[in-house]
Amino acid sequence: MINIPIIYLSPSTQEFNPYYGGGNEEYYMNLIADAMEPYLYASGINFVRNSPTDNVRQVIAQSNSGNYDLHLAIHSNASPESVKGQNTGADIYYYPTSVNGKRFAEIIAKNYKTIYPRSIEIIPTTSLGEVRQTKAPSVLIEVAYHDNRQDAQWIRDNIGNIARVLAQSVAEYFGVPFVEPK
Repeated sequence: MINIPIIYLSPSTQEFNPYYGGGNEEYYMNLIADAMEPYLYASGINFVRNSPTDNVRQVIAQSNSGNYDLHLAIHSNASPESVKGQNTGADIYYYPTSVNGKRFAEIIAKNYKTIYPRSIEIIPTTSLGEVRQTKAPSVLIEVAYHDNRQDAQWIRDNIGNIARVLAQSVAEYFGVPFVEPK
């Protein structure tokens, strides 16, 4: 019997986080997840995806109610008010005792460096619910800072590239061939 990997794909549901220049976190992270789907299908990776109407408690409960091999939360970051718009970079969070979460975070960071021109940090955390409370190994990526003019524009200009790199990272994590959609 072939074990087909299945992930819980969780783009941000935070429509209240505005982007520099218009739009919001929920909108852009869902565009990334939309763009990931053809790559996941082509690579033989099954997924279930949250709904933009869900809250974080519902997302965690849904993830935990299934038998997922991986939980991937996709977000963008914002600086504290005192330094609003000044930070750049991507942060990749995993739970400190999760060997597989750390391995997945490292894979994402390695692949993300091929497209993202600024700093990328891998950060263990016990404070993020989608990392701490999910049964499946999980990673939460903050793809860049949406309150920074350059980062917000970079996200808008690289929806497809971000999606491709994240899907490629999922395939690499599972050890399956990454296939470009036809």
